[in-house]
Amino acid sequence: MKHLLQVYVRPYLNRIVLGLIIKFTGTIMDLFLPWILAYMIDTVIPEKNKEQLALWGLIMLGCSFLALAGNISANRRAAKVSGEIVEELRHDLFEKIMYLPGTQIDHLTKSALISRLTSDSYNVHNMLSRIQRLGVRAPILLLGGIVMTITLDLALASVLLCLLPVLGVIIWYVTSKGMPEYTRTQEALDGFVRLVREDIAGIRVIKALSKTEYEEKRFDYWNRQLVERERKAGMIMTVLNPAMNLILNLGLVLVIILGAYRVHTGTGEVGTILAFLTYFTIILTAMLSISKMFTIYSKGQASAERITQILKTEDERQLEEKRLADWAGEEKEPPVLDEGDMEAYVSSDNVSFSYHPGKPVLKNISFSLKKGETLGIIGETGAGKSTIVSLLLGFYAPDSGKILLGGEDIKDQSFGRLRQRVGVVFQNDTLFEGTIYDNIDLGRGLRKEQIDKAIRAAQAEEFVGEKGGQTQGLLNIRGANLSGGQKQRILIARALAAQPDILILDDSSSALDYQTDMRLREAIRKEYKNVTCILIAQRISSVRFADHILVLEEGQALGCGTHEELMAGCRVYRELYQIQTGREETDDLPSESARAKEEKGAGLL
Repeated sequence: MKHLLQVYVRPYLNRIVLGLIIKFTGTIMDLFLPWILAYMIDTVIPEKNKEQLALWGLIMLGCSFLALAGNISANRRAAKVSGEIVEELRHDLFEKIMYLPGTQIDHLTKSALISRLTSDSYNVHNMLSRIQRLGVRAPILLLGGIVMTITLDLALASVLLCLLPVLGVIIWYVTSKGMPEYTRTQEALDGFVRLVREDIAGIRVIKALSKTEYEEKRFDYWNRQLVERERKAGMIMTVLNPAMNLILNLGLVLVIILGAYRVHTGTGEVGTILAFLTYFTIILTAMLSISKMFTIYSKGQASAERITQILKTEDERQLEEKRLADWAGEEKEPPVLDEGDMEAYVSSDNVSFSYHPGKPVLKNISFSLKKGETLGIIGETGAGKSTIVSLLLGFYAPDSGKILLGGEDIKDQSFGRLRQRVGVVFQNDTLFEGTIYDNIDLGRGLRKEQIDKAIRAAQAEEFVGEKGGQTQGLLNIRGANLSGGQKQRILIARALAAQPDILILDDSSSALDYQTDMRLREAIRKEYKNVTCILIAQRISSVRFADHILVLEEGQALGCGTHEELMAGCRVYRELYQIQTGREETDDLPSESARAKEEKGAGLL
């Protein structure tokens, strides 16, 4: 909360103060009205002075106008300022999330990040708006009403003063109990958002597998959790208004009884009693507003703490700044990538990694690629293939070992520069709503010639054609109006369009037929000959002709070499080949000339 006030509220402090001054003026005008009314009833009317009556009537009308204009103006200012503050807050929060390291995203979960951007930011907006609107008006009405009642009739005011400590204790107790419940409610909302996000994205799978009832039960569970926590928090906070109403109404009854007695005995006046009852109503309304403000503040503070947790998390930009500071301290220039053709352009040196301590996903993985070479990675599901991609892109840092690009450890390279050099298609990649051309360009400002070349190489020209940038080429969210093979080809075109130095295809041809897959690899080899490729696949046919093939099992490398070398020396690879091709002849392995003939027959040469 302190961070939010210092960083986001302080720049708007002058505008907030001006709005509060306007609100203060309007509220003071409201406070004068009952006093003027009492003066007119007790003094002016008995004198039957029409001029004085008209004068005080005009003064009362002027105070009413100033109160109305001041409150409307202040409320508008409060809405505008709070909107601008939260707009900036949401922008920074979104930007921070975009730069969070993979470990932090895994820890916080995507659903929690979504709820922080939506419901939490809304709660903060509501808090800032209400504090500006009620934070001055309600306390002034409360304190000013008390002061005015004391000046009118000290005996009647003593009834009110005796009630205030009781009201203060109630507010403190309810707020201290309610705020933790709102934090737990937001945590339940995280789980609810996660479930809805998963079910909406996988609605086709749910229908296809007839799992609608199962998902309804899961939804009911999280829905019930959210409702129960909201109800518990609401039940605590809703005690506040009835309790305050009860006490203040009891006080009002006592004031009426005491006031009637004083009027009857001649120690009090009708106008004074009427004004006192009006002030008492004003005080009651102010106390109710303050109680509502405490409820909104409790929600806002809980949400502000959740947002601050994200904003204070160290992101990739800060990690880079630390590296630059280390280089400056060592009087060392940041490394510059070598563009030349070197012995090991991309290499992994005994890399080990685990998402959770004590549960390694990769164990001592090593490989080496020259510029322009291709590495195929194959292995069963969960073997660690996609984790290698995440490490190459710097999403995670290895527990031990090094990954080198251009002879330099990727930990010593800028994240932005590193990822600009890499074109990647993830195993579960995303298409966005928009045209096909927009999805391939993705805001990078690529030339149309680059995009068209990538479309041809990705074998997507047949269905993209001239419609890629037109309304006919519009895609639904996640490319729902395309087949699996069409989506994969557009994603491959996106990865190729920027002409990357390294191309990573993570099981990105699984939906392509054999001939399209072969033509795709031939086009990449011909049109992007200097690109270093890393192909992750389930099918041996997709990696068979790679310069190097890495075989993974449970995070360990069982073998690394050419197809012929693995057929001769890696039992797991050989068995996988036999299963996928139906061949059992392993003694008579294809020679280099036979391999060339096979490639030519398949259309690769």
